[in-house]
Amino acid sequence: MDTDEVERRIEAGIHDADASVTLPRVPDENHEDAHFAAVVVSPAFEGKSLVEQHQMVYDALGDAMTDDIHALEMKTYTPGEREA
Repeated sequence: MDTDEVERRIEAGIHDADASVTLPRVPDENHEDAHFAAVVVSPAFEGKSLVEQHQMVYDALGDAMTDDIHALEMKTYTPGEREA
């Protein structure tokens, strides 16, 4: 799985989400660790706790969280929080 696919899944699974996904470290080609970092902004996060926001991202990624993604660092924001 690449960063574009992770972004696509998050944006498809969370209403009006804007996701930016990077590789926070150089991938080890011998071990395929699949470590990703995501910044996700969505009005769907309004009124949700940080845990609930992160759960929404995990839900959007579905089985990829156990099959294709080893680790996911994430920051989630409402549009207002991101502007601040």
